This record gives sequence, C-alpha cells and structure tokens, in this order.
Amino acid sequence: MVRLKVEEFLTQSPQRRRGSEDVAQKDFSLRNFAALRTLRLGNDELLNAPIMNEEYFQVTKPLSIGMVGHGFMARAHTNAYKRVSDFFPELAYRPVLQAACGRDEAKVKAFAEQWGYASHETDWRKLISRDDIDAVDICVPNNLHKEIAIAAAKAGKMILCEKPLSMTVAEGEEMCKAVEAAGVANMVWYNYRRIPAVTLAKQLIDSGRLGRIYHFRANFLQDWTISGDVPQGGAATWRLDSAAAGSGVTGDLLSHCIDTALWLNGQIKDVSAMTETFVKERLHAETGEVQPVGIDDACAFLCHFDNGSLGLFESTRYARGHKALFTFEINGENASIRWDLHDLNRLEYFDHGDDSIVRGWRTVHVTEGEMPYMNRWWVPGLSIGYEHSFVHQVADFLEDLEKGRPCQPDFRSALQTQAVCEAVLNSGKSREWVAVS
Repeated sequence: MVRLKVEEFLTQSPQRRRGSEDVAQKDFSLRNFAALRTLRLGNDELLNAPIMNEEYFQVTKPLSIGMVGHGFMARAHTNAYKRVSDFFPELAYRPVLQAACGRDEAKVKAFAEQWGYASHETDWRKLISRDDIDAVDICVPNNLHKEIAIAAAKAGKMILCEKPLSMTVAEGEEMCKAVEAAGVANMVWYNYRRIPAVTLAKQLIDSGRLGRIYHFRANFLQDWTISGDVPQGGAATWRLDSAAAGSGVTGDLLSHCIDTALWLNGQIKDVSAMTETFVKERLHAETGEVQPVGIDDACAFLCHFDNGSLGLFESTRYARGHKALFTFEINGENASIRWDLHDLNRLEYFDHGDDSIVRGWRTVHVTEGEMPYMNRWWVPGLSIGYEHSFVHQVADFLEDLEKGRPCQPDFRSALQTQAVCEAVLNSGKSREWVAVS
C-alpha cells in the first residue's frame, strides 16, 4: 500500500488526488474513516481536523475490472465492487469499473452507463486483450466459462467466475490447470459462505461445539418453471437449456448446497441420487421450435461424508410457494444448528449442554460486532441482506490478493463441488451409488 504524506496530498493535482477520498488513514477505525470524506473541505479546515494528526494516508491501488455479462449476477457483483472500499477502507486494492462486455451493444452500453463502467465492449476477446483490465469477472452462461477463463488466464488476468465452475469435471480441470500454469488469482462466486450467519456456523463447527457430526441436510426450492409455457434457451431462460447450462437444479441450486456442505462438513465420498424432468418439451426461445428438455427439474440425493456423517439434499423448481428456500441443518453429538436464507440474519442453535429446564432451540440474531463481518456495517440489531454477501466475498478476495494467498473457493476447490454434481447426475441416470472422483 502506498503511503502519502499530508503535505504531498495537498500539493497534488486534482487528477492525482482523485480517489483519495476512498483512502483509509493508518490505524483509524471505520468510524473515523468516514471523516476522511471531509477532504472536499478547504485546506485550513482539513489541517485542523483531528483525524489529520497522522503522518500519512494509505492510498489504495486500483484494480481494473472487466465484466463479461450484464444480467442479474453482473449487477450483484458490480454493486459489491462499488461498495467494498466504503466498508473495508483498509484494503490495499480498490476496484475500478473499467469495462463491461455483452453481445447486445445497446444493452451492455445501458448497463455500463447505469452502473458506472468507463467503457463497454461487444467481444469478450477484445476485453481480455486490453492492457487496462486487471481482473475478468465471468457472468455468462455456463457453457462459456471454460473458453473465457482459459483465455483470460493466458492473458495474465485475474479471474472471478460465476458458479458452477464449468459444464463438466473435465472442463473444470482444464480451467484449473490454466490458472495454475498462469499463476493468476482466481475465485468462484459461491457467495453464501459469506453470509455472516453461515460463517458463524462454520466457526461453531470448527470450534468443536457440535462434537461429532452425524447428519447434514439441505434443500433449495423454487417454483418458477412449473408452467409448461416457460421457454428454454435465450437470454432470460438459458438455465432451462442443457446446451447452455449443462444441468438444471443440480448445477444451479444444489451446487450452492454442496459447496456450503463441503465447507462446513468436509468432503463427500459417494452419492445415490434421483432426478426428474417434469416438463419433457419446451419451446426454445431462440429457434422458435419445440424441443426436448435436457435438464433436471428436480433432484434429491443421499451421500456419505468422509467424517462418517450422512447427507440428505433436495432441490426443485416445482415447489409451489417457494421462491428461494435455501436451508441447511447440521446435527452433532453435542449440538445442532440450522439456517434459512429467508431469515438470513438468524442462526438457530440447540445445545444439549444447557440445563434441562431451559434446554431448547434458540435463535441467534447475527448482528453483533463480534460476529463475522458485522463490525463493518451498522449497529447491533440492524440487519443486512443478500447483496452484502458479495461485498464480503470481494473484500476477502482483495485481502487475500494483498497477502498473496488463494481466495476460497478458488477454481480447484470449486472443482470438488463440480465433481459431486457430476456424480449426482450420473447416479440419477444409473440409479446406483456413485463414488465422487
């Protein structure tokens, strides 16, 4: 991190001073950092401000982002890039929205202008070739991940890739080898790890509070594809097209459950799955033809974990009344925990060690400053939301980049989730237990 003395700052040109409002003064708290916004005041008032007693500021280094895609996830990631320096001011790197890319020029131009990207491209190859791009964020359908990621790695770009990593384990292995050969920082956006209640669950498990783990169960339920009139393919419904998505709920929804399970409870050894496609044909949005549906509409599977515990997972897009019900429960020898995305700021906890007259499930409101990430936000009792998990993941990526360590889940870690997904799909076809490679 660059150190800048006060007198040097005051004599700089406005162009060189640009961005210094997002600088954190050494050893100052987040609350004091807010006072640095007074840099727009006159020099006399600035020098008299109590926060200016330190010898220098710490100036962040820009990290230029090239966004490939302009849909839902591109918005979520971009919001994180825009907010991270406000709430994690000590980070050495500061994301800069350099360019957005999409095939539809009118749409990507509108996206770039709305969200503050400096430029736009219609060819991802041109984006990757630009010298002013440091990191490439891949927010496009799954069948494009491999080609873009490998090209970005060869160009020496950092890569932040949407989940799932790839269409297949074989593709994912190629992607891993590419980033490892290039030595570029890489990460996959399994953002639910960064919801404070989920991170707290990880801390409780790692501390041994639950004791030996016996059961892990999770589900992810939606209802948006029940109608047979919903098309497959195209920009809005590519997730229903096996050629673009690779799989249905397994790669889209269960991959989140699996990543969380691997992080909290360790590796999965084998699986026994059943899958179903309820609507067998759909109109394809691009061809205008009715075509067979190749994805799984629903999936449930059993599994064995390496630690001896049993797993039970379910996902569907045919659970009427559920828009995004993601839950998990873990039962241990001494205690149990459970979490629900619909109430994401709360973690339910049962401790058998409590006195019998007060023993029971308790609800922990995860808003205290001592809890994961929460000292960055508001006062205890005030909640945060889904979008903050992406801010946390960007912050962790930037901190790990500064410290020269991989940010998890990286490509190699996400490949393990891909391996479980592939085993699940193979088991659903064979109706047999399948080992996870």
